[in-house]
Amino acid sequence: MEILTTKAENGRKVQVAGEVDVSNASKLRDAIDELLAEGVPSVDVDLSQVSYIDSTGIGVLVGAVHRAHDAGLSLVVSNPQRNVARVLDMLGVSGELGIEA
Repeated sequence: MEILTTKAENGRKVQVAGEVDVSNASKLRDAIDELLAEGVPSVDVDLSQVSYIDSTGIGVLVGAVHRAHDAGLSLVVSNPQRNVARVLDMLGVSGELGIEA
């Protein structure tokens, strides 16, 4: 998995590439938590290059959304590939992650 953080309008975009699973999900959590700790008002986690995500990775995203909300910040997940979007839909977390159908 690779993570690239870039500036975006009113915040940051976190571009994730590869597979997100139990072996590397903590790296994604750390990258997001660093932005939240800095008080970045808006974080967009772009999953367009993520081919696979397991329950650990999904838990990282859901937890990050809750931590952002509790801090008065915004965090959304965008552009999931079809197979990733299907898993998120089946688990019922798409809306919580800010993914529009």
